Amino acid sequence: MTIRHFRDLTDAGASGIAAILDDALTRKRARAHLPKGAADPDAPLAGHTLAMVFEKSSTRTRVSFDMAMRQLGGTALILDSGTTQLGRGESVADTARVLSGFCDAIMVRTDDPAKLDEMVDYATVPVVNGLTDASHPCQIVADLLTVVEEGRSLPGLKWAWLGDGNNVLHSIVEAAGLFKFSVVAGCPAGYDPDPRWVDAANAQLAGTNARVAVERDPARAIAGADVVVTDTWISMGQLHAEEKLAAMMPYQVTEAMMAQADARAVFLHCLPAHREEEVVSSVIDGPQSRIWREAENRLHAQKSILRWCFGQIG
Repeated sequence: MTIRHFRDLTDAGASGIAAILDDALTRKRARAHLPKGAADPDAPLAGHTLAMVFEKSSTRTRVSFDMAMRQLGGTALILDSGTTQLGRGESVADTARVLSGFCDAIMVRTDDPAKLDEMVDYATVPVVNGLTDASHPCQIVADLLTVVEEGRSLPGLKWAWLGDGNNVLHSIVEAAGLFKFSVVAGCPAGYDPDPRWVDAANAQLAGTNARVAVERDPARAIAGADVVVTDTWISMGQLHAEEKLAAMMPYQVTEAMMAQADARAVFLHCLPAHREEEVVSSVIDGPQSRIWREAENRLHAQKSILRWCFGQIG
């Protein structure tokens, strides 16, 4: 039987992601009356254990995957470099082999996408990308779920991104290719997304009215957008922070900027947010913001991603 890894959205494809979204919506509604720690009535992953490997700090990924396994009837183990042999030089390949003998699936949150690839190459159980510096597919499943909950059909929408061309944007661009919506990324020169992601998406969008484009003018990027997304500009320990902040400030999401989007537009942010940097508090806490639902949807997205990995859906 082929192992289902979830390295990026393309691993599941449009039909698989659609099945994940449908399952997430159904399961979320079905347990609305239950305490957060209660298992779903069918407990579809009873007896299963997820190993969660963290080389980068985390709040939402850590808690959402842990709670996802609890609600699915399974258990989760947290491993980080400070308390495991990973921090003493054990290879990723050896860690993959060992964890595959102990656990039923592995989630990896790391800086280097090559480490994720190595984990996939040597693991004999499903591996899920909890984040790398190249992509963040689990976050974007939650974002898609949040937009669908708004009653919006994904094909034909315009998503506007303002700021740094980072891993989150890469996964939004990947989703655009799968679900035929447009992405206009407002980025200052020198901070564009990796063109490989843009080119791959545009190849999938050929023959449609959707496109992925990079725009220097933030007002043109956001004009008429249905979904507005940003992310933190400065990562922990990043060099030349003052120079980068100066370049990014014209792309700050303000109320005036949001007014140029569609009247029904929603604002998303993967969090944590640096208020008054990439976005002002009046937008974060305003009527168009969906970031708290988006954050909760990490849990529901994670559950259905795991079920897809185990062949229970899609």
